[in-house]
Amino acid sequence: MSTYARLPVAFTRGEGVWLWDEQGRRHLDALSGIAVCSLGHAHPALTAALSDQLATLLHTSNLYRIPLQETLGARLCELAGMDRVFFCNSGAEANEAAIKLARRLGHGRGITLPRIVVMDGAFHGRTLATLTATANTKAQQGFEPLVEGFIRVPFGDLDALETLATPESGIVAVLLEPVQGEGGIRIAPPEYLQGVRRLCDRQGWLMMVDEIQSGMGRSGAWFAHQLAGVAPDVMTLAKALGNGVPIGACLSRGAAAEALQPGSHGTTFGGNPLACRAALTVLDVLERERLIAGVPALAQRLVDTLRDALADLPVVRAIRHQGLLIGIELDRPAPTLPALALEEGILVNVTAERVIRLLPPLIWMDEHTHYLVPRLRRVLDRFLSQG
Repeated sequence: MSTYARLPVAFTRGEGVWLWDEQGRRHLDALSGIAVCSLGHAHPALTAALSDQLATLLHTSNLYRIPLQETLGARLCELAGMDRVFFCNSGAEANEAAIKLARRLGHGRGITLPRIVVMDGAFHGRTLATLTATANTKAQQGFEPLVEGFIRVPFGDLDALETLATPESGIVAVLLEPVQGEGGIRIAPPEYLQGVRRLCDRQGWLMMVDEIQSGMGRSGAWFAHQLAGVAPDVMTLAKALGNGVPIGACLSRGAAAEALQPGSHGTTFGGNPLACRAALTVLDVLERERLIAGVPALAQRLVDTLRDALADLPVVRAIRHQGLLIGIELDRPAPTLPALALEEGILVNVTAERVIRLLPPLIWMDEHTHYLVPRLRRVLDRFLSQG
């Protein structure tokens, strides 16, 4: 189906930060498959683990114990300070689980119409519920009626959230991204996240954070909310968790961890042995190679190089980043820019119409920065010459 306006390229092989197309031309992947391949392509440890698992056991179903799932759940809960995890296949499914969990907890408290507060600029997925939680009206168009039970407020505006704290609101949770990726790399200030945590504690609401794009070390911490020193009640993961093998996770603690019981939710493929082996290997590599510890300094050097190279371009309004989530905001829409970048042999994309988004793999090195930045400058020069 015509659901993508694809660029005219197909890749046949990857290694590290590089992809090769059908003509044998090499491209620098500064997008990581949209924050997925944080270990790069064809990482030898992941290749070996998946080959072994394919030859051992691929799938059984969740009717039976899956020891690899139990091991992965325990490790993720320890890293995140959570009690339980539900494994699924994608970020949208992880957020769907979080929404269902919050509603079920609300009904258990006698709330007839449980409501969840979501943010302007948010992106949480494309199922009907997560599409409703998403703030993209273009993505929602043609899929009405959307799902009731959501209230939207401005991102980063604690006062707007405070005004909703009334006894009759029916609110059970606040769902937000610590860094809005699709929203243009908009970063929640630490004091905002801390204020949301205090408000949720006071009102008995769940604080639910979507770490699908920002999690798994990309921010410079295992999870971006940890940089603000807060602990959510629910956290969702996907993307980089499997480095390309589809897997999602919804983690919870406290009362939220007990909301779902046998029969209340489920999945056929979620948390199967192959996906869990992939995710466990990702955790092993991140820890063994100490990749997360290197993210802040590496990202700062990349951003400093970008700022120096683009400083004289009035079209660049701002460069924002948290770790290796980097956004270059332009003063105009830039729909042609990814195609121009492709011609230069670099993979980037544009989100929120005018923000160049860079999501380099965590194995990025300074030599890759020096390859990327001058080519990106040429791309911007060509873009501006088009008028």
